[in-house]
Amino acid sequence: MSAPAPAAGTASLDVERIRRDFPILAREVHGRRLVYLDSAASSQKPLPVIEAMERCHREYYANVHRGVYTIAEESTAAFEAARLTVARFVGSADAREIVCVRNATEAINLVAYSWARANLGPGDAVVVSEMEHHANVVPWQMLAEERGVELRWLPVTDDHRLDTAGLEHALDGARLLAVTAMSNVLGTINEIRPLADAAHAAGALILVDACQSAPHVPTDVTAWDADFVAFSAHKMLGPTGIGALWARAELLEAMPPFMGGGEMIRDVRLDGFTPNEVPWKFEAGTPAFVEAIGWAEAVRYLDTLGLTAVRAHEKALTAYTLEALEARFGTKLTVYGPRDVEARGSAISFLFEDIHAHDISQVLDQGAVCVRAGHHCAKPLMRRLGVPATSRASFYLYNDEADADALVDALAEAERFFAL
Repeated sequence: MSAPAPAAGTASLDVERIRRDFPILAREVHGRRLVYLDSAASSQKPLPVIEAMERCHREYYANVHRGVYTIAEESTAAFEAARLTVARFVGSADAREIVCVRNATEAINLVAYSWARANLGPGDAVVVSEMEHHANVVPWQMLAEERGVELRWLPVTDDHRLDTAGLEHALDGARLLAVTAMSNVLGTINEIRPLADAAHAAGALILVDACQSAPHVPTDVTAWDADFVAFSAHKMLGPTGIGALWARAELLEAMPPFMGGGEMIRDVRLDGFTPNEVPWKFEAGTPAFVEAIGWAEAVRYLDTLGLTAVRAHEKALTAYTLEALEARFGTKLTVYGPRDVEARGSAISFLFEDIHAHDISQVLDQGAVCVRAGHHCAKPLMRRLGVPATSRASFYLYNDEADADALVDALAEAERFFAL
């Protein structure tokens, strides 16, 4: 089964047709149609992804790189083809620049433990923004505590954008800028190329957390002039347990291995070992090759639709939702993130006046509307916003205006429930 194409001559998506590729969206919860608005946490999987993984299990499941029998060679070929598919998705023609990891969190930790610990020490600085996910904060805090590296912070403006007024000063003497391409809370899209240019001009490298952006907007690591880029399959229609670190080949060549074990070695002797070539140098143990095969199918699905069309659909849907929320609830509901849909993604974080985010989420569940509530692994940002938590509705290519209406209606039920 292949993904449905957008209507000829338009940038629109046939959402009704797309939804038929996602079995879970036909389910009812509490007697109502399931409205899934938590794709920023983990997206749903289309049938082509499910079927590709099942086909591997049924027809050619065998450990990769280890066997010379037919199904082992088929499995290895599919795994390495998947690596190249993912590389091309982010604008790289070199499959060696894709290191398969469990998720973006592991990708960032790989950089922190391998590149950073080999290159940074007292007197060096890492620059991080206040809008980062914990996965792009805690590894650098651990490094600072262990190695005496200084952490510097780029603030967030009152209109929820990255404050770059002090960027040049923050980068003075820094070795790395670690920044998200799209905030998982605010939806804010950061322009990466100017940040990369500023980092390189200061003699620093740039690491981009593309976990939220890669599923929604075209990614080109070359156009970004990035050094490291982390992203995960499960947010872009793929399975859990597989993600990637893209890095420039020359950086990977110079970095020491991240973990020791099978596959990452070329030779082991009693007096030491010789590591494998990149990217396998960083892939100790049996990789998640079935998941990688599913991820490649997810990439093909997205390529068929076209991320330009996905982005256009989500901008229109986000604008519709923001207007509907404002029209129905006015100042009772606060939305966090840029109002301009050109500057934001489709994750909408909000707070209802005098109602805790978790209470909102529980009431919405009774209407079969799935939203996330909490700090979204971004506690420094929550403190900057002055709130303990938010509710977050995140839209994707299988959502439409009917889902936005369902969100508004469910919030109205919550409003009546709490008698505001």
